[in-house]
Amino acid sequence: MKFFIDTANLEQIKEMQELGIIDGVTTNPSLLAKEGAEPIEQLVKICQIVDGPVSAEVVGLTTDEMINEARDLAKLAPNIVVKIPMTKEGIKAVKLLEVEGIKTNVTLVFSQNQVLIAAKAGASYISPFIGRLMDNGQNEIDMLWESMEIIRAYDFKSEIIVASVRNARHVIESAKMGAHIATIPFSVLEKMFKHPNTEKGLEVFLKDWEKLQAQLKK
Repeated sequence: MKFFIDTANLEQIKEMQELGIIDGVTTNPSLLAKEGAEPIEQLVKICQIVDGPVSAEVVGLTTDEMINEARDLAKLAPNIVVKIPMTKEGIKAVKLLEVEGIKTNVTLVFSQNQVLIAAKAGASYISPFIGRLMDNGQNEIDMLWESMEIIRAYDFKSEIIVASVRNARHVIESAKMGAHIATIPFSVLEKMFKHPNTEKGLEVFLKDWEKLQAQLKK
């Protein structure tokens, strides 16, 4: 399973990249706005940190607007993937952009029907927002299971990016069903490293080692 980090923060990206566990990055207008930097410059800097796919989202609503933005974004770096919203206008843009060789990531996906449509349009990636489904009281895991079954049944080229991840359990459930990618917030990645027994075990080992060293000195 590939791990993407869902952030536009350079320090967070650098930290996880140095650990060697990050395969790509996803951003969106909200994440870029949070950093307060010029968006295009920030995207270029991110692409300089990671070699894997970096998703950058269009803000236009018509097919023509999306295509023009996508072409400009694709020029920033060879690893740019253009995020396109799951709308009729967006799907038309996806079809045309993929023919041009510009990779797309269909975003704001909330149903199996939307997954199927995006896959048929030839999207490189599809991003179901499972956390937001959970927030609305819907069964996000069943939706993801069925989405993966659809992708496998017809051997679509699209890869599923599990998005809007709320906790480590979402990552584990995604891995169990063979989801291609999970894009994970920095805070969730941090928690995935930790377990109280690891810390306790390390403390015991160090105390025993110190005790041994003290005995040897005697």
